[in-house]
Amino acid sequence: MTLTELFEDKTLNAKGKTEKLSALLLDETISTQAVIAFAQNTKDADRGTCMEAFEYATRLNSSLATRACLDFATEHLGHKAPRVQWESAKVIGNIAPYFQDDLEPAISGLLINTEHSGTVVRWAAAFALGEIVKLKLPINKDLVPTLENIIEREEKNSIKKIYQAALKKIK
Repeated sequence: MTLTELFEDKTLNAKGKTEKLSALLLDETISTQAVIAFAQNTKDADRGTCMEAFEYATRLNSSLATRACLDFATEHLGHKAPRVQWESAKVIGNIAPYFQDDLEPAISGLLINTEHSGTVVRWAAAFALGEIVKLKLPINKDLVPTLENIIEREEKNSIKKIYQAALKKIK
C-alpha cells in the first residue's frame, strides 16, 4: 500500500490512518524519509496525521528517528495548524536524546510555542522542553531560568507541573 492509497482509503478515519502509518514506520515497511516527502506536499489534516504517526512510532521506538525527522518536526513547530504544532513538539521530545548537539533550533521554536493561545500546543512544548532539560546539556544554564520564568506566567497548573517535574529531576 502506498501513502497515497492509505490517505485516500475512505474506510479509514484519521485515527485508523495514524495507526496504520505508525505500524508501517515501526516495522520499517516505509521510511521516515518517504513519509516526510509525502507530508511536505499534502493538506494540513494529512500532514497532522503523518506527524502524529511519527510521534507514536518514535514514542515506541525513538531510534526510528532520523535527523530529517528532527528537522521536519522543528520546521513544523510554527505551522498554522495547532495539531501539527503539538505533534511536532511531542516528536522532538521523543527523539531529543539522539540529537543532543542539534536541538537549538527546536528549542527556539518550542519557546515560541510556550506563548501559544492553545493549551495543547503549550502542553506539548512543555513536554518537549522538559525532556530536553532532563538531558542536562550545557544549554541548561540558559534554559533552566527561562523555564522558571515560563512557570511564573503559565496559567494552567497541568502545564506548570510538567516543567516543575523536569526541573526537579535535574536538581
